[in-house]
Amino acid sequence: MANMAEDTHTITGLLTEWRRGNREAANQLMEQVYGELHRIASRDMRRERREHTLRTTAVVHEMYLRLCGSGPVDWKDRVHFFAIAAQQMRRVLVDHARRVRSRKRGGDQIRLELVESDGGTWELDERLLAVDESLTRLQALDARAARVVELRFFGGLSEADAAEALNISIATLKRDWEFARTWLASQLAE
Repeated sequence: MANMAEDTHTITGLLTEWRRGNREAANQLMEQVYGELHRIASRDMRRERREHTLRTTAVVHEMYLRLCGSGPVDWKDRVHFFAIAAQQMRRVLVDHARRVRSRKRGGDQIRLELVESDGGTWELDERLLAVDESLTRLQALDARAARVVELRFFGGLSEADAAEALNISIATLKRDWEFARTWLASQLAE
């Protein structure tokens, strides 16, 4: 019985408890992984423009709310959790970029902006949306290669962790990564 109690405090054990409906396990899990999630989000935010209105903490919190608000997830282990978290962080950033683009095109006319933007926001938000659209097209062409990009680029997973999450060899992961990078570069150059 002591081993079961010890396992509950591990990430995999907490994921198992969360899958069974234990909301407290989800809270305990977040306490354990918050620092790592914040580090991943911080790295992602360094790629964004300096005056980005979304903060790292907000990305992590929004990702957590989305995870908790979704249906039950069949969590396998720590790597699987971080893979899903990376996917959700990407969605948070893309959704934010879409909202910004919508406002810039008059889609949010009730809002009154008192501070003018320097124009750099538009270009960077558009680039993020272009990457997301290209990644969606890659998903249709080669779903595994798209997941490799998501795990490595957005999730910050190591080659070994990403390969484990996808249940493929590191050599296969490297081939997929190289293909995806080349394909995305050609798409984004257009």
